[in-house]
Amino acid sequence: MSEKKNEQLLVDGTLDVRGESCPYPEIYTLDAIKKLEAGKVLEVIADCPQSFINVPESAERHGHKVLSTVKDGSTLYFYIQVCD
Repeated sequence: MSEKKNEQLLVDGTLDVRGESCPYPEIYTLDAIKKLEAGKVLEVIADCPQSFINVPESAERHGHKVLSTVKDGSTLYFYIQVCD
């Protein structure tokens, strides 16, 4: 894991979609969110450049909260809190 990872967040689940091209990181993220209870935090690891915009926008559009976005080279880390 990246040294730049947000160590203050307690992560309840991790979704690694590196190697997947858009729109799959966004689709898989929304599917993973459905499997978590409200209040839980999902860590999404992606490397598709469009994911930097698409994943957090889609999560927020569906009512979830993006707590943090970290870019480490070409790898992106999203920390999304599941909301009702």
